[in-house]
Amino acid sequence: MSEQFPLETILANFGRERDNLIPLLQEVQERFHYLSPEAVQAVADHLELSENDVYGVATFYAQFRFVPPGLHHIKVCEGTACHVRGSDRILDAISRSTGLKPGQTSDDGAFSLERVACFGSCALAPVVVVDDKVYGRMTAAKTNKLIEDKK
Repeated sequence: MSEQFPLETILANFGRERDNLIPLLQEVQERFHYLSPEAVQAVADHLELSENDVYGVATFYAQFRFVPPGLHHIKVCEGTACHVRGSDRILDAISRSTGLKPGQTSDDGAFSLERVACFGSCALAPVVVVDDKVYGRMTAAKTNKLIEDKK
């Protein structure tokens, strides 16, 4: 957890009602980029829920991650427009290049890979986002070059 922005500061901004679970998890992930076991325990304690209750909700939604993202976080859009235009080939190319499957982070922490339902950039399909920068009209070759440039 970040010493500059302690988890307790986030928890203090939320009441103890169960209705705060998802917004609280979203805020924790926004600040720390993932939900650590310590964060899940702290949220459970704050809301007077079991860890299983918190994990049950968090694992239901694809937006929550339980491992820290890599230095270079790669997101591949799998919305309809991107899928039709070959996002599956791009995802396969990234997996071959990095050795990662969606949801994984490389052992050295350099890369992480994630599938995203839609970025809302359908006119640029297929879309890949790396480090929050959008790359449109991607191909497997363009994506491999992008990854090589980040190494």
